Amino acid sequence: MKILVINCGSSSLKYQLIDMATENSLSTGLVERIGIEGSKLTQKVEGRDKFVLTTPMKDHKDAIAHVIETLLDDVQGVIKSSDEIEAVGHRVVHGGEKYSTSVIITDEVMKDLEEFSVLAPLHNPPNIIGINACMELMPDTTMVAVFDTAFHQTMPEKAFLYGLPYELYKENHIRKYGFHGTSHKYVTFRAAEMMERDVRDLKLITCHLGNGASVTAINGGVSVDTSMGFTPLEGLIMGTRCGDIDPAIIPYLMEVKGYSYDEVNSIMNKKSGVLGLSGVSSDFRDIEDAAAEGNERAQLALDVFHYRVKKYIGDYMAVLNGVDAIIFTAGLGENATETREEIVKDLEWFGIELDTERNKVRGQERFISKEGSKVKIIVIPTNEELMIARDTMTLVK
Repeated sequence: MKILVINCGSSSLKYQLIDMATENSLSTGLVERIGIEGSKLTQKVEGRDKFVLTTPMKDHKDAIAHVIETLLDDVQGVIKSSDEIEAVGHRVVHGGEKYSTSVIITDEVMKDLEEFSVLAPLHNPPNIIGINACMELMPDTTMVAVFDTAFHQTMPEKAFLYGLPYELYKENHIRKYGFHGTSHKYVTFRAAEMMERDVRDLKLITCHLGNGASVTAINGGVSVDTSMGFTPLEGLIMGTRCGDIDPAIIPYLMEVKGYSYDEVNSIMNKKSGVLGLSGVSSDFRDIEDAAAEGNERAQLALDVFHYRVKKYIGDYMAVLNGVDAIIFTAGLGENATETREEIVKDLEWFGIELDTERNKVRGQERFISKEGSKVKIIVIPTNEELMIARDTMTLVK
């Protein structure tokens, strides 16, 4: 069975074709600048040179048509017929409370996704556009929605409720949902395999650290708390997002600075985080370079980020009453050796001991804790696409 995994953004699209017999990726691709001048498709196939197609793509339907054409191409392709694609798995950011597992997409599901767009206005609409485009181009192919929020639907009420009037939860669904669930789920089960332990016996803290970042407490293979909340704005400071702040800051800025709601919302989502603190960039690599050159604000941004991650690890050790392993994943978690070192520094009292030599690794699975460390520290590159493909195959079968 071959499954195409699609992850749509507002002007971009990531895809991967996976042969589920071996779970090997046949091709990986990225379409950029959809609907913008300079549209480009880049595809990678193992053993071949990278293929780049620069051509106008006015919308997502156009982009997906080019993806299919590239997969079928006599020279660049990896399949002979589109019939070989037995299903398409779509990453969908928000599934509300209704969807705690992945589902085959029906008319009812599409209506629900439209309703949930109010909860994820930046993410769900592009996901829906991508699904509609695939359904139009491949009308006889099964479509599956895999939700970022689904893995966190195991959180108990005491973890997901806010201290607001209960009616706002019941009537308006205001609660913590959590995100990055597909990534947290993948590294959870991969960690259990690496540790040669039953996941049901493990207490884990997973750190998905990238431009968007979240930490999750996992007990027995299920999420019991996570740092992101009603939206992906809550929790850690991130590339451009502020993370946890006193909510009274919002009306204060509107009153004192005269900002509109839209201006405050833009500040919190697009101008804050390490970008706002450093004044340098939202890219941690740029900030690390600036800090190394003596930029004090860049170093401060890194310090604040490391401190926030460490705080959440401490919080979740208390929630779990201990921890067996701490897992680092996503772009920053997988590649930034100094970030990992700073986050776990001074946690030796809890039995968390980093091996600095083992920690010299980027983008590879590895235990980076010292021999004898009570708590394992593991780097696991995330594979959300494979997790989506697995869920899709299960439903199709």
